[in-house]
Amino acid sequence: MVTERLTRAIGRPVARVMPFVGRGYTPARRMIVELADGSKVFAKQGMNEYTAGELRREHENYLRLHGSFMPRLRGWDDDGGLEPILVLEDLSGAHWPPPWRLDQVHKVLDTITAIAEQPVPDDMPALMVEWVGGGWNAVAKDPEPFLSLGLCTARWLDRALPPLTAAAESARLKGDSVLHLDVRSDNLCFSGDRTVLVDWNHACLANPEIDRAFFLPSMHAEGGPAPEEVATIDPAMVAVVAGFFACRAGLPPVPDAPGVRPIQRTQLEVALPWAIRALGLGA
Repeated sequence: MVTERLTRAIGRPVARVMPFVGRGYTPARRMIVELADGSKVFAKQGMNEYTAGELRREHENYLRLHGSFMPRLRGWDDDGGLEPILVLEDLSGAHWPPPWRLDQVHKVLDTITAIAEQPVPDDMPALMVEWVGGGWNAVAKDPEPFLSLGLCTARWLDRALPPLTAAAESARLKGDSVLHLDVRSDNLCFSGDRTVLVDWNHACLANPEIDRAFFLPSMHAEGGPAPEEVATIDPAMVAVVAGFFACRAGLPPVPDAPGVRPIQRTQLEVALPWAIRALGLGA
């Protein structure tokens, strides 16, 4: 059944379907598909309501946006239910960091700029500002999940929360540039002279500094340079990044995606000290 659907989506005979493991935090099914002529493509199939919706949003963005920073769209088959299939070029042979080289970090930052300079599609959604920027307000309402991480004391939080919240609330999040909104090493690779970002389901319109700021903690956590060494980011935006992870990393595991909270904590362990330095809060 899957082979038949892949053949229909791609428009070419399928010889073999192989499971792909190693990246991704959702239960979507991932496959390397070998075609009758020996070439290969990559396919993702929805497995529940959430992954089906995300794949449909991602497919819409492949139709809206175009550039060397996106995988080439190879096919699409929508069953109208929970298992749509998106087919893209096979990038399994590309370099997926880490490790990081300084020139690669700059390539990613340059690619974020190139994405932001794309013509704006008429139907591209705007950023949900509170979802990104409301982290410290959420911590103020319920500090226990954040405090349970052991990254600070309640006394320190009482002192630091007002300036962190004020800074985050002053950040300029709205904008009319295209963002990927999930720039991390597991979502990007280097293929020849291309820097390619995958998983375009969150793409929206906002201030492109959001993509730059959110990329830097994950890169540094993987052995790359400190954020301040490669980019100048508004301290208010740094507070937004730290707050985004602070209000989420201590929450219960995400159903069907147990790896999400650990990676959020890893990014918080970089973003929080970065915000402390950027705002001059002290230890």
